Amino acid sequence: MEEQKKVEFVIDLREIVRTLWTKRNVFFKVIPVIFLLSCIWIFPKPRYYRSVVSLAPEMSNGASIGSLGSIASSLGFDLGEMGSDDAIYPLLYPDLFASSNFMVGLFDIHVVSSDKEVDTDYYTYMSKMQKICIWDYPKRWLRKLKRSIFPKKKAFSLSEGNGLNAFSLTEEQYGIVEKVKKKILCNVDKKTMVITINVTDQDPLIAATMADSVRVRLQNYITDYRTNKARVDEIHYQEMADKSLAMYQNSCAKYARYADSHKNSLLQSVNTEIGALENEMQQNYTIYSAYMTQLQAARARVQERTPAFTIIQAACVPVKPAGPKRLIFVVGMCFLACVVTSLYIVKDQLLPQW
Repeated sequence: MEEQKKVEFVIDLREIVRTLWTKRNVFFKVIPVIFLLSCIWIFPKPRYYRSVVSLAPEMSNGASIGSLGSIASSLGFDLGEMGSDDAIYPLLYPDLFASSNFMVGLFDIHVVSSDKEVDTDYYTYMSKMQKICIWDYPKRWLRKLKRSIFPKKKAFSLSEGNGLNAFSLTEEQYGIVEKVKKKILCNVDKKTMVITINVTDQDPLIAATMADSVRVRLQNYITDYRTNKARVDEIHYQEMADKSLAMYQNSCAKYARYADSHKNSLLQSVNTEIGALENEMQQNYTIYSAYMTQLQAARARVQERTPAFTIIQAACVPVKPAGPKRLIFVVGMCFLACVVTSLYIVKDQLLPQW
């Protein structure tokens, strides 16, 4: 029985092939149509380029915990970062990129296209200078028609001029922010903690410029966060040191004037007053010296808290576009058309088998 079933299957398969061959004219009609439609659909879409930056952040001392840390890392956990006193550690960097505050901060970056036709800030480029596919024009027309028929109330916004306020964005500004979030992505390898920044754009030079600028903004953001307390202390001790220096200089001047004006005096009261002024001068100097010591310590803490980032792969201008893959799309659609057409032709022969 098994041999008979195998023979029947072979006969059916040959019959299917024979049926497809006899109906080959259908393929000659379908494939050119699908090829033409695929070309019409994919070729008007603008090309885009991708620039990638990879960097490794400085790891805290808590990361050196031996074999236990290696095991946890292989399972997707980082015990070193869990033990760190930093609220923003590398695993949270993708969430930072998803925040509107960080994205709005990128809009003032100056960008220039490779053909020099674009020379403006990133927000203006994203809102007014993006190339669109011809098939997107009907969508825009329908969107404008919908807005004219069903007008919305003007959204409250605190933005002034070309500046944007992340606290209150208009509908248009919010749309630009969401579009940028899809173009600028950040990924962190849980095992190696390597940070990868991907920037996609229609111009290769702008893609590379934004990738490098985003890297700098990320480093500055993390540096400002980690050194914020130390910098506040540095400013405080600098102010106190300046005040104490002024008090010391004032006491020195007062002591010098009084001593000079009573230079040849033998009165005990004069000597007592000179001693008091000298003690006041010495106390002010001691206070000034103490604040200077604290100021130097605060400056050392700022340097100590400043993180170090090692650039593994720097931003570079991409030579080849990352997409759309026009040839692959057209070939794939033609192949899919062949499969669907074949199934339609032999459906009567395949249904009894099922």
